[in-house]
Amino acid sequence: MNELQILLQAEQWRRAGRGVAIATVVETFGSAPRPVGSHLVAEESGLFCGSVSAGCVEGEVITAALEAIAGGTSQFLEFGVADETAWRVGLSCGGRIAVHVQRMDDARLAALSRARAELAARRSCAVATPLDGIGSQFYTAWKDAAPPAVEAQLRVGESGLVRHEGKRLFVNYYRPGPRLVIIGAVHVAQALAPMAALAGFDVVIVDPRGVYAVDARFPDARLDLRWPDEALPAIGLDAFTAVAVLTHDPKIDDPALSLALASNCFYVGALGSRATHKRRVERLKANGVSPHLLERLRAPVGLDIAAVSPAEIGVSILAEIILARGQKPLRSLLPQAAPSFAGCETRA
Repeated sequence: MNELQILLQAEQWRRAGRGVAIATVVETFGSAPRPVGSHLVAEESGLFCGSVSAGCVEGEVITAALEAIAGGTSQFLEFGVADETAWRVGLSCGGRIAVHVQRMDDARLAALSRARAELAARRSCAVATPLDGIGSQFYTAWKDAAPPAVEAQLRVGESGLVRHEGKRLFVNYYRPGPRLVIIGAVHVAQALAPMAALAGFDVVIVDPRGVYAVDARFPDARLDLRWPDEALPAIGLDAFTAVAVLTHDPKIDDPALSLALASNCFYVGALGSRATHKRRVERLKANGVSPHLLERLRAPVGLDIAAVSPAEIGVSILAEIILARGQKPLRSLLPQAAPSFAGCETRA
Protein backbone atom coordinates (compact mmCIF):
# COMPACT_ATOMS: atom_id res chain seq x y z
CA MET A 1 0.00 0.00 0.00
CA ASN A 2 1.55 3.32 -1.07
CA GLU A 3 1.34 6.64 0.77
CA LEU A 4 -1.52 7.89 -1.41
CA GLN A 5 -3.63 4.84 -0.53
CA ILE A 6 -2.79 5.21 3.18
CA LEU A 7 -3.88 8.86 3.18
CA LEU A 8 -7.05 7.93 1.32
CA GLN A 9 -7.90 5.29 3.92
CA ALA A 10 -7.37 7.78 6.76
CA GLU A 11 -9.55 10.31 4.99
CA GLN A 12 -12.33 7.78 4.44
CA TRP A 13 -12.31 6.73 8.10
CA ARG A 14 -12.39 10.35 9.28
CA ARG A 15 -15.22 11.31 6.93
CA ALA A 16 -17.18 8.30 8.18
CA GLY A 17 -17.09 9.88 11.64
CA ARG A 18 -14.44 7.65 13.19
CA GLY A 19 -11.61 8.86 15.36
CA VAL A 20 -8.32 8.60 13.45
CA ALA A 21 -4.65 9.06 14.34
CA ILE A 22 -1.68 9.25 12.03
CA ALA A 23 1.82 8.08 12.98
CA THR A 24 4.80 9.27 10.95
CA VAL A 25 8.47 8.30 10.96
CA VAL A 26 10.10 11.70 11.46
CA GLU A 27 13.71 10.63 12.00
CA THR A 28 15.89 7.56 11.60
CA PHE A 29 19.33 6.73 12.96
CA GLY A 30 21.53 4.05 11.42
CA SER A 31 19.79 1.07 9.90
CA ALA A 32 16.00 1.54 9.95
CA PRO A 33 13.25 -0.66 8.53
CA ARG A 34 11.14 2.19 7.05
CA PRO A 35 12.24 5.54 5.58
CA VAL A 36 11.51 8.99 6.98
CA GLY A 37 8.00 10.09 6.06
CA SER A 38 6.42 6.62 6.27
CA HIS A 39 2.89 6.58 7.68
CA LEU A 40 0.72 4.30 9.75
CA VAL A 41 -2.90 5.36 10.27
CA ALA A 42 -5.25 3.84 12.83
CA GLU A 43 -8.93 4.29 13.61
CA GLU A 44 -10.68 4.13 16.96
CA SER A 45 -11.50 0.40 16.88
CA GLY A 46 -7.86 -0.57 16.27
CA LEU A 47 -7.96 -1.09 12.51
CA PHE A 48 -4.80 0.24 10.88
CA CYS A 49 -2.97 0.42 7.58
CA GLY A 50 0.54 1.40 6.59
CA SER A 51 3.74 0.79 8.51
CA VAL A 52 6.39 2.70 10.43
CA SER A 53 8.71 -0.22 11.14
CA ALA A 54 7.83 -3.14 8.85
CA GLY A 55 6.11 -4.79 11.83
CA CYS A 56 8.74 -4.26 14.53
CA VAL A 57 7.03 -1.69 16.78
CA GLU A 58 3.60 -1.41 15.20
CA GLY A 59 1.80 -2.70 18.32
CA GLU A 60 3.26 0.05 20.52
CA VAL A 61 2.55 2.71 17.90
CA ILE A 62 -1.07 1.60 17.50
CA THR A 63 -1.50 1.80 21.29
CA ALA A 64 -0.16 5.37 21.19
CA ALA A 65 -2.48 6.15 18.28
CA LEU A 66 -5.53 4.97 20.24
CA GLU A 67 -4.41 7.11 23.18
CA ALA A 68 -4.07 10.12 20.86
CA ILE A 69 -7.58 9.53 19.52
CA ALA A 70 -9.02 9.31 23.04
CA GLY A 71 -7.07 12.16 24.62
CA GLY A 72 -6.08 14.42 21.76
CA THR A 73 -2.46 14.69 22.92
CA SER A 74 0.28 13.99 20.40
CA GLN A 75 3.20 11.74 21.31
CA PHE A 76 6.83 11.59 20.19
CA LEU A 77 8.14 8.02 20.41
CA GLU A 78 11.67 6.69 19.99
CA PHE A 79 12.63 3.05 19.54
CA GLY A 80 16.11 1.57 19.40
CA VAL A 81 17.78 -1.79 19.69
CA ALA A 82 18.61 -1.15 23.35
CA ASP A 83 15.03 -0.33 24.37
CA GLU A 84 13.03 -2.93 26.24
CA THR A 85 10.03 -2.35 23.97
CA ALA A 86 12.13 -2.71 20.84
CA TRP A 87 13.69 -5.96 22.05
CA ARG A 88 10.29 -7.35 22.91
CA VAL A 89 8.82 -6.61 19.50
CA GLY A 90 11.94 -7.29 17.48
CA LEU A 91 13.58 -4.02 16.39
CA SER A 92 16.94 -5.73 16.07
CA CYS A 93 18.31 -3.96 12.99
CA GLY A 94 20.72 -1.87 15.07
CA GLY A 95 19.20 1.52 14.35
CA ARG A 96 16.69 3.84 15.98
CA ILE A 97 13.49 5.46 14.76
CA ALA A 98 11.50 8.45 16.00
CA VAL A 99 7.74 8.41 15.40
CA HIS A 100 5.27 11.27 15.83
CA VAL A 101 1.68 10.25 16.63
CA GLN A 102 -1.17 12.73 16.38
CA ARG A 103 -4.95 12.66 16.22
CA MET A 104 -6.37 13.69 12.86
CA ASP A 105 -8.49 16.78 13.44
CA ASP A 106 -10.28 18.89 10.84
CA ALA A 107 -7.19 20.95 9.98
CA ARG A 108 -5.08 17.84 9.47
CA LEU A 109 -7.84 16.28 7.38
CA ALA A 110 -8.04 19.36 5.15
CA ALA A 111 -4.27 19.48 4.66
CA LEU A 112 -3.98 15.78 3.79
CA SER A 113 -7.02 15.96 1.51
CA ARG A 114 -5.32 18.73 -0.45
CA ALA A 115 -2.12 16.72 -0.53
CA ARG A 116 -3.96 13.69 -1.84
CA ALA A 117 -5.63 15.79 -4.55
CA GLU A 118 -2.24 17.10 -5.66
CA LEU A 119 -0.82 13.58 -5.79
CA ALA A 120 -3.81 12.34 -7.78
CA ALA A 121 -3.04 15.11 -10.27
CA ARG A 122 0.57 13.85 -10.31
CA ARG A 123 2.03 16.94 -8.66
CA SER A 124 4.46 16.73 -5.75
CA CYS A 125 3.59 18.62 -2.57
CA ALA A 126 4.35 18.85 1.14
CA VAL A 127 2.67 19.25 4.52
CA ALA A 128 4.55 20.62 7.53
CA THR A 129 3.49 19.51 11.00
CA PRO A 130 4.48 21.19 14.30
CA LEU A 131 6.07 18.67 16.66
CA ASP A 132 6.53 20.80 19.79
CA GLY A 133 3.33 21.11 21.79
CA ILE A 134 -0.26 20.61 20.74
CA GLY A 135 -1.20 22.43 17.58
CA SER A 136 -2.98 22.00 14.28
CA GLN A 137 -1.25 24.45 12.00
CA PHE A 138 -0.18 22.79 8.77
CA TYR A 139 1.57 24.49 5.91
CA THR A 140 0.50 23.20 2.52
CA ALA A 141 3.59 24.10 0.60
CA TRP A 142 2.71 23.78 -3.08
CA LYS A 143 0.64 27.00 -3.27
CA ASP A 144 0.56 28.59 0.17
CA ALA A 145 3.28 30.72 1.68
CA ALA A 146 5.67 28.67 3.80
CA PRO A 147 8.51 29.49 6.22
CA PRO A 148 11.96 29.65 4.59
CA ALA A 149 13.05 26.44 6.34
CA VAL A 150 10.09 24.58 4.85
CA GLU A 151 10.74 25.95 1.37
CA ALA A 152 14.39 24.91 1.66
CA GLN A 153 13.34 21.36 2.54
CA LEU A 154 10.99 21.34 -0.43
CA ARG A 155 13.85 22.20 -2.75
CA VAL A 156 15.69 19.16 -1.40
CA GLY A 157 12.68 17.06 -2.38
CA GLU A 158 12.74 14.85 0.72
CA SER A 159 10.88 14.59 4.01
CA GLY A 160 12.76 15.83 7.05
CA LEU A 161 12.86 17.82 10.29
CA VAL A 162 13.39 21.61 10.17
CA ARG A 163 13.29 24.42 12.73
CA HIS A 164 11.12 27.51 12.50
CA GLU A 165 11.19 30.18 15.21
CA GLY A 166 12.86 27.73 17.56
CA LYS A 167 10.20 25.08 17.05
CA ARG A 168 10.51 21.76 15.25
CA LEU A 169 8.48 21.15 12.12
CA PHE A 170 8.35 17.91 10.21
CA VAL A 171 8.06 18.47 6.47
CA ASN A 172 6.39 15.50 4.82
CA TYR A 173 7.29 15.64 1.15
CA TYR A 174 4.94 13.67 -1.06
CA ARG A 175 5.61 12.70 -4.65
CA PRO A 176 3.19 10.99 -7.05
CA GLY A 177 3.37 7.22 -7.21
CA PRO A 178 5.58 5.71 -9.91
CA ARG A 179 4.01 4.82 -13.24
CA LEU A 180 5.22 2.36 -15.86
CA VAL A 181 4.09 2.64 -19.47
CA ILE A 182 4.79 -0.57 -21.37
CA ILE A 183 4.81 -0.30 -25.15
CA GLY A 184 3.84 -3.68 -26.53
CA ALA A 185 1.48 -6.32 -25.12
CA VAL A 186 4.07 -9.05 -25.63
CA HIS A 187 5.12 -12.06 -23.53
CA VAL A 188 7.61 -10.03 -21.51
CA ALA A 189 4.86 -7.55 -20.73
CA GLN A 190 2.69 -10.36 -19.37
CA ALA A 191 5.37 -11.01 -16.74
CA LEU A 192 6.50 -7.42 -16.21
CA ALA A 193 3.07 -5.82 -15.71
CA PRO A 194 1.94 -7.79 -12.61
CA MET A 195 5.40 -7.60 -11.03
CA ALA A 196 5.50 -3.83 -11.49
CA ALA A 197 1.99 -3.47 -10.06
CA LEU A 198 3.03 -5.51 -7.03
CA ALA A 199 6.01 -3.16 -6.60
CA GLY A 200 3.64 -0.18 -6.44
CA PHE A 201 3.71 1.05 -10.04
CA ASP A 202 0.61 2.23 -11.88
CA VAL A 203 0.93 0.18 -15.09
CA VAL A 204 -0.42 1.08 -18.54
CA ILE A 205 0.13 -1.16 -21.59
CA VAL A 206 -0.02 0.56 -24.97
CA ASP A 207 -0.44 -1.54 -28.10
CA PRO A 208 -2.68 -0.82 -31.12
CA ARG A 209 -2.67 -4.50 -32.11
CA GLY A 210 -5.95 -5.80 -30.78
CA VAL A 211 -4.89 -9.42 -31.11
CA TYR A 212 -2.16 -8.81 -28.49
CA ALA A 213 -3.80 -6.29 -26.16
CA VAL A 214 -6.73 -8.34 -24.91
CA ASP A 215 -8.12 -8.88 -21.42
CA ALA A 216 -7.57 -12.63 -21.65
CA ARG A 217 -3.80 -12.05 -21.82
CA PHE A 218 -3.77 -9.14 -19.33
CA PRO A 219 -6.70 -9.74 -16.97
CA ASP A 220 -5.69 -7.16 -14.38
CA ALA A 221 -3.95 -4.57 -16.55
CA ARG A 222 -4.98 -1.22 -17.97
CA LEU A 223 -4.82 -1.50 -21.76
CA ASP A 224 -4.62 1.35 -24.26
CA LEU A 225 -5.18 0.31 -27.88
CA ARG A 226 -4.17 3.63 -29.42
CA TRP A 227 -0.93 4.18 -31.32
CA PRO A 228 1.84 5.57 -29.09
CA ASP A 229 1.83 9.01 -30.74
CA GLU A 230 -1.79 9.37 -29.63
CA ALA A 231 -1.70 7.44 -26.36
CA LEU A 232 1.44 8.87 -24.76
CA PRO A 233 0.47 12.57 -24.87
CA ALA A 234 -2.90 11.63 -23.37
CA ILE A 235 -1.31 9.53 -20.63
CA GLY A 236 1.30 12.17 -19.86
CA LEU A 237 5.00 11.42 -19.45
CA ASP A 238 6.19 13.11 -16.28
CA ALA A 239 9.23 12.81 -14.03
CA PHE A 240 7.58 9.96 -12.13
CA THR A 241 7.02 7.79 -15.22
CA ALA A 242 9.12 5.01 -16.75
CA VAL A 243 8.68 3.77 -20.32
CA ALA A 244 9.66 0.26 -21.45
CA VAL A 245 9.44 -0.34 -25.22
CA LEU A 246 9.09 -4.03 -26.07
CA THR A 247 7.43 -4.69 -29.44
CA HIS A 248 10.40 -4.96 -31.87
CA ASP A 249 8.13 -3.23 -34.42
CA PRO A 250 9.63 0.10 -35.58
CA LYS A 251 6.18 1.43 -36.51
CA ILE A 252 5.24 1.20 -32.83
CA ASP A 253 8.58 1.46 -31.03
CA ASP A 254 10.12 4.43 -32.83
CA PRO A 255 7.30 6.97 -32.25
CA ALA A 256 7.09 5.86 -28.63
CA LEU A 257 10.83 6.31 -28.12
CA SER A 258 10.87 9.71 -29.82
CA LEU A 259 8.17 10.98 -27.44
CA ALA A 260 9.60 9.32 -24.34
CA LEU A 261 13.15 10.56 -24.91
CA ALA A 262 11.89 14.11 -25.43
CA SER A 263 9.94 13.99 -22.14
CA ASN A 264 11.26 14.21 -18.59
CA CYS A 265 10.28 10.66 -17.61
CA PHE A 266 12.94 9.13 -15.38
CA TYR A 267 13.55 5.96 -17.40
CA VAL A 268 13.38 4.92 -21.07
CA GLY A 269 14.36 1.38 -22.06
CA ALA A 270 14.00 -0.66 -25.24
CA LEU A 271 14.12 -4.42 -25.78
CA GLY A 272 16.40 -5.89 -28.43
CA SER A 273 19.89 -7.09 -29.22
CA ARG A 274 22.84 -4.77 -29.69
CA ALA A 275 22.54 -5.15 -33.46
CA THR A 276 18.83 -4.29 -33.28
CA HIS A 277 19.62 -1.31 -31.10
CA LYS A 278 22.25 -0.04 -33.56
CA ARG A 279 19.68 -0.01 -36.36
CA ARG A 280 17.16 1.60 -34.01
CA VAL A 281 19.57 4.43 -33.18
CA GLU A 282 20.19 5.06 -36.87
CA ARG A 283 16.45 5.32 -37.52
CA LEU A 284 15.86 7.64 -34.56
CA LYS A 285 18.70 9.92 -35.64
CA ALA A 286 17.23 10.05 -39.15
CA ASN A 287 13.92 11.05 -37.57
CA GLY A 288 15.54 13.97 -35.79
CA VAL A 289 16.25 12.57 -32.30
CA SER A 290 19.43 14.24 -31.04
CA PRO A 291 22.46 12.26 -29.84
CA HIS A 292 22.03 13.95 -26.45
CA LEU A 293 18.56 12.50 -26.03
CA LEU A 294 19.68 9.09 -27.29
CA GLU A 295 22.13 8.92 -24.39
CA ARG A 296 19.10 8.52 -22.12
CA LEU A 297 18.00 5.31 -23.83
CA ARG A 298 18.80 2.11 -21.95
CA ALA A 299 19.25 -0.70 -24.43
CA PRO A 300 19.42 -3.62 -24.34
CA VAL A 301 16.82 -3.05 -21.66
CA GLY A 302 17.22 -4.43 -18.11
CA LEU A 303 20.07 -5.25 -15.77
CA ASP A 304 22.51 -7.84 -17.08
CA ILE A 305 21.51 -10.83 -14.92
CA ALA A 306 21.72 -13.45 -17.71
CA ALA A 307 17.92 -13.32 -18.08
CA VAL A 308 16.46 -15.65 -20.72
CA SER A 309 12.78 -16.35 -20.12
CA PRO A 310 10.09 -13.63 -20.34
CA ALA A 311 9.72 -13.69 -16.56
CA GLU A 312 13.48 -13.31 -16.01
CA ILE A 313 13.63 -10.46 -18.53
CA GLY A 314 10.71 -8.84 -16.71
CA VAL A 315 12.63 -9.08 -13.43
CA SER A 316 15.71 -7.51 -15.02
CA ILE A 317 13.67 -4.62 -16.48
CA LEU A 318 11.84 -3.90 -13.25
CA ALA A 319 15.09 -4.03 -11.27
CA GLU A 320 16.69 -1.49 -13.62
CA ILE A 321 13.66 0.79 -13.36
CA ILE A 322 13.71 0.66 -9.56
CA LEU A 323 17.44 1.41 -9.61
CA ALA A 324 16.90 4.38 -11.93
CA ARG A 325 14.09 5.70 -9.76
CA GLY A 326 16.28 5.53 -6.67
CA GLN A 327 19.16 7.23 -8.52
CA LYS A 328 21.55 5.07 -6.58
CA PRO A 329 24.46 2.94 -7.85
CA LEU A 330 24.54 -0.79 -7.25
CA ARG A 331 26.41 -1.77 -4.08
CA SER A 332 28.60 -4.04 -6.19
CA LEU A 333 29.86 -0.95 -8.04
CA LEU A 334 30.77 0.97 -4.87
CA PRO A 335 34.14 0.80 -3.08
CA GLN A 336 34.01 -1.96 -0.49
CA ALA A 337 34.53 -0.84 3.11
CA ALA A 338 35.13 -2.88 6.24
CA PRO A 339 31.95 -3.52 8.25
CA SER A 340 31.25 -0.95 10.96
CA PHE A 341 29.61 -1.68 14.29
CA ALA A 342 29.84 1.84 15.69
CA GLY A 343 26.07 2.31 15.74
CA CYS A 344 25.26 -0.89 17.63
CA GLU A 345 24.14 -0.92 21.24
CA THR A 346 24.53 -3.86 23.58
CA ARG A 347 22.65 -5.08 26.61
CA ALA A 348 24.12 -6.72 29.69
